[in-house]
Amino acid sequence: MKMAFSSCPNDTFVFHALVHGLVDGAPSIDVTYADIDKTNNWSAENTGPELMKISYAALPWVLEEYRLIPCGGALGRGCGPLVLTKNKLTNPEELAGKTVAVPSEKSTAYLLFRLWALQQIPEGVGKIIVMPFEEIMPAVRDGKVDAGLVIHEARFTYQEFGLSMVKDLGSWWEEDTGLPIPLGAIIAKRSLDQHAIASWIQASVDYAWENPEASEAYVMEHSQEMSRDVAKSHIDLYVNSFTRELGNDGYAAIESLLGRAAKEGFVPAFEMSKLKE
Repeated sequence: MKMAFSSCPNDTFVFHALVHGLVDGAPSIDVTYADIDKTNNWSAENTGPELMKISYAALPWVLEEYRLIPCGGALGRGCGPLVLTKNKLTNPEELAGKTVAVPSEKSTAYLLFRLWALQQIPEGVGKIIVMPFEEIMPAVRDGKVDAGLVIHEARFTYQEFGLSMVKDLGSWWEEDTGLPIPLGAIIAKRSLDQHAIASWIQASVDYAWENPEASEAYVMEHSQEMSRDVAKSHIDLYVNSFTRELGNDGYAAIESLLGRAAKEGFVPAFEMSKLKE
């Protein structure tokens, strides 16, 4: 089976057992490590592998061909994207008309940013530039863009680039809704056995938690030179009970985010029942 997910520590930690043949009954996995912007586009164009990690924000474009798998993704509290600038701002409205770098136009991070900006920046920001997430902080530091929307381990490292946080969009979302943040989703082609895939992924999650040291070499091999401490913090933040099972709160969060976005015309409208088909 072909699968695509990022090289980030949470993904390599979660899928280590599945990729390395340690899950009983699972097929061999041919992995492509790809940035979320690539998998979002592959899924929308129906050109990617049959099993992928994408942004929840990209789901409305792909539900005809792909099914949401209720485990293996990233959804939680205290783990949202950050809006960063080189110079500290006293008011978000100072971003009006500015250039902002984002990791993907179909990312949950960008969707949260757009919903937040509706409230906080009535004049609107200026130009949006999409770039790989690891390039965003250097671009803000070097003055190539006015602000950056960052995800993943940037939460732990942005101070090293001399940057200031304008807003933690995860905190804003949780304060606004009381719900966790839906970040990354696992999707599979509708022709595949959803229940079998979910059971394999849950077994991989269980193995990771029961044998945390087993995946360390694999995680660090793909961790883009981050330290072990940062990689561990990344895993601790993004791998949680929602990774094993979305549950009622997980589905409520997804429906709230995508329902609000559809109302604003940011994503296509769709039947919420498709999330659980």
